[in-house]
Amino acid sequence: MVITAKVILVLLMLFMVFNLMRALLAMLRDDPTKPSMTRFLGRRVGASALAILIILVLLATGVLEPNPRPY
Repeated sequence: MVITAKVILVLLMLFMVFNLMRALLAMLRDDPTKPSMTRFLGRRVGASALAILIILVLLATGVLEPNPRPY
């Protein structure tokens, strides 16, 4: 379960980087017939929210353990 959760999170992070690069290319192209930069940035924000939600659920259920306090 932990391995699959980590794989899903890594795939989400790669998806975020991919959409960030597509937003950069859309910004540099400035072609009105192509999708706008905000579409790709919105996907990135949605993926970030999903990643945070997954992490919070995994922490709440005890699947992931946070690092112990140093003091």
